[in-house]
Amino acid sequence: MRLVDTHAHLYLNDFKADMSAVVQKAKQNGIEKVYLPAIDNETHQDLLNLVDSNPDFFRPMMGVHPCSIKENYLEELAIARQLLDSRSDWSAVGEIGLDYHWDLSFKEQQKEAFDTQVNWAIQMDLPVVIHSRKSTYDCVELLKPYKGKVKGIFHCFSGSLEEAKEITKLGLLLGIGGVVTYKNSGLKDVLPEIGLEHLVLETDSPYLTPVPHRGKRNESAYIRFVADEIAHVLGKSVSEVANVTTQNAEKLFR
Repeated sequence: MRLVDTHAHLYLNDFKADMSAVVQKAKQNGIEKVYLPAIDNETHQDLLNLVDSNPDFFRPMMGVHPCSIKENYLEELAIARQLLDSRSDWSAVGEIGLDYHWDLSFKEQQKEAFDTQVNWAIQMDLPVVIHSRKSTYDCVELLKPYKGKVKGIFHCFSGSLEEAKEITKLGLLLGIGGVVTYKNSGLKDVLPEIGLEHLVLETDSPYLTPVPHRGKRNESAYIRFVADEIAHVLGKSVSEVANVTTQNAEKLFR
């Protein structure tokens, strides 16, 4: 069974002590590649060091996370752009987007940074990986003028059927992670109406750990639990979920 984790922050300190074991366990569970979204300049070098240690397994993205859009956001954007121009192995511009959960002080700057980075992705013919916490409507509205030009993933999707349809109408995929395993997850009603052709799998490690490990550190091996739950929800085999979502990821990231 071939699986792809399209979103994991395995370069964070949570994994420093046992990275080789995390990679081995992931491979034993069928994970062939892990895509690493960037956060900001505090961790860019850690991300790149991990990629360079195992470039066949880890694939890099570059961008500025919306929660890192603060007073120095122009500097952060400049660093991210410089890095994008300095290497040729980028898989996506990400993790970018909007976050209205923690702090609305820089809402307009978040929109500006998101739009800037979407344009980078179009210029460089790269997909985007989008963070849209409590901001899905604004993310969709910002992307509408770029319909047909932009491709990518709405990472950690847990929204409504209406939101899912708006995203797929734009030609973007839904990143489904551990939330689908949670008892009160609305995804169990949404996914049967959307279809496997619009989905990719992710963990968002070390966050959003799926049942039965909820409350502990998430890791890429646990994507098997996400695949199992999606198979159950859609009435399909786990192997079909693995095959289709892996093909979707490979087609997107090339």
